Amino acid sequence: MFPFTNYHDAVFRQTNEFIQEIEQAINGEYSAIECYTRLANLASSKKEREQILEIREDEVRHYQQFVHLYQRLTGRPPKPKIVEECPNSYLKGLMFAIEDEQKTVDFYMEIADKATDPMIQGAFRRAAADEQNHAVWFLYFFQKENHRGNAPIG
Repeated sequence: MFPFTNYHDAVFRQTNEFIQEIEQAINGEYSAIECYTRLANLASSKKEREQILEIREDEVRHYQQFVHLYQRLTGRPPKPKIVEECPNSYLKGLMFAIEDEQKTVDFYMEIADKATDPMIQGAFRRAAADEQNHAVWFLYFFQKENHRGNAPIG
């Protein structure tokens, strides 16, 4: 199935579905990196911009970890692509980020639960915890924007 020649054969012999899920995670992180760059530029304060850029750095780290895992499992680099378009307004972008981060937490926990390798489990559990933290920050910024008098988005 995959060209492994040592004990990793048993550990990393995963289904195509598992490989596709890691690929989906890579694409999601790749999309988030682009989106959060845009959101940081739209942020209404320096503090928010800096926090969004810090979140973006977490996404870069996740992306790099997932690319590494993908390459170990497949022997080839992924071909990342933007899979979600980021809204052009700050408020809509924050709402999008909140929902996306929350969905991602569940997705990463499912991957961690399926994984048999402790390194993969750890990487996805840590990423899930980071994503939950990101959702809280985005929710905080969203609430602040609404308090400034911006109408809620429905």
